[in-house]
Amino acid sequence: MFTIKKFHKYLSLFISIQLLLWTISGIFFSFNNIELVRGEHLKKPEFQEPFSVYEAKFVSDSATITYHKRLSDLVVEVRDSSGIKYFDQTGNLVNKLSLDEAKNIITQRTYLSPTAIIEITEPQEGSEFRGRSLPLYKVESLSEEGKVINIYLNPYSGKVEALRSNQWRAWDFFWGLHIMDWDQREDFSNTLLRIFSILALFSALSGIVLFFRMRYRSSKKTDSSL
Repeated sequence: MFTIKKFHKYLSLFISIQLLLWTISGIFFSFNNIELVRGEHLKKPEFQEPFSVYEAKFVSDSATITYHKRLSDLVVEVRDSSGIKYFDQTGNLVNKLSLDEAKNIITQRTYLSPTAIIEITEPQEGSEFRGRSLPLYKVESLSEEGKVINIYLNPYSGKVEALRSNQWRAWDFFWGLHIMDWDQREDFSNTLLRIFSILALFSALSGIVLFFRMRYRSSKKTDSSL
């Protein structure tokens, strides 16, 4: 006879490894400040300077405009149905930053020392820069403690898109375990996660039912012995 006790026992055994991974990753997340993981403490404070730009030349019905300070220049990022374009204040398309200019931005905006730089033009599965538009400059840098930090820089706007350290890589690893997406570590609504979440719910509910049934039987035995 398949009882609630057996159901709870075998179901809990089946999902026990993933339950353990959820617990371990949850503990890791709770003991790590997400701002430190993202490297916000490595960025210097930014001071907004007043500027003027004639927006009408960039605006269309579906355009979204964002402004970026690139060294001593202002860059206007325009997103519309045709894609993303970068202009200077006069409405001309801007060129990519040179490698030396990219290094200067890292020195100007962070507490890091750039050591090497490459351009990334092709997407890579499960990469540190996933979710960012390409191309990107990957600037390998050193912190004041001598730790290697990868910085991903937009070569047109000069925006620091991401900082990646060993702490971030550990977070990313545990995040993949937590959402059961071990390759891309992005899809937190995948089928496998949904199935195990439902099974974990059934395991918890059957455990609660089993607990109260055992208490009820225990109380009946006590009453009958009086």
